[in-house]
Amino acid sequence: MNILGILTQPSVVPVSVDLLLIAGGGGGGSYRGGGGGAGGTIAYASQQLLKGAAYTITVGGGGTGGSSNRGGTGTNTTFTGVTSAVGGGSGGSAVSAPAATGGNGGSGGGGLAIFAAGTATSGQGNAGASGNDYFGKYGSGSGGGKGSAGIAGTSTAGGIGGAGTDTVTNWGALSAVLTATSSGVGGFIAGGGAGGAIFSAPTVAGGSGGGGNSPTNSNGGAGTANTGSGGGGANSTDDGNQHNGGAGGSGIVLLRITGSYTATSTTGSPTRVESGGFTYYKYTGDGSITI
Repeated sequence: MNILGILTQPSVVPVSVDLLLIAGGGGGGSYRGGGGGAGGTIAYASQQLLKGAAYTITVGGGGTGGSSNRGGTGTNTTFTGVTSAVGGGSGGSAVSAPAATGGNGGSGGGGLAIFAAGTATSGQGNAGASGNDYFGKYGSGSGGGKGSAGIAGTSTAGGIGGAGTDTVTNWGALSAVLTATSSGVGGFIAGGGAGGAIFSAPTVAGGSGGGGNSPTNSNGGAGTANTGSGGGGANSTDDGNQHNGGAGGSGIVLLRITGSYTATSTTGSPTRVESGGFTYYKYTGDGSITI
């Protein structure tokens, strides 16, 4: 009540929340295709969210693995009121010649043979790499990861996937949060997919954090779910035995709040964890949170 005796509304004190958004990774290309790029990764510190307000969350899906074509682009991850994380770029494919270049995205997809790689979104990831054409012996480039750009293919193998990361701007080291929420792979997230090749090329690993590999004479490996990692490019023989690219891994949203805190309500069945003086909410699918 104020001095005139008129009732006034109490002030609403916002809740300070840290946000980590990772988009879906791009899919790898078919038939000696390029690796998919990791989904964009973006972190926010001390976002002032209003008590009683509902915030909508969309977790990006991984791009499809290429089947007689390039891979699919990962989809964006969004949280009401902040810039979205951009889906990972697709890996180029030999079967659909106009789509031999890597796609642009959070991190760029790898290019087939000598074709150009995809570019990255500033601050969210790294570019993919182009490949190699040495007398028809194609090794395609890998997708970029959050930690490093993709790696070029050689005359004998595709490029190893761009590295994921164990640290992000505004959050710092991720080891504690990834351990507490059972997220990431080996303490890393958002790795790029490996580049494919032909002529029974050796298996090439995806980037740290869940990037899909490119096994000898086989389909590309899928990026690990909920890491935003790219899918591996196909590794095929040169006798028409086509293989498909690997799908990108889906994204994730993590909220971090200091102390013990329980949201007013949630949808989408997030996981709530208290650890190390923080409360975490983990979303692996679409939903909402009312602070």
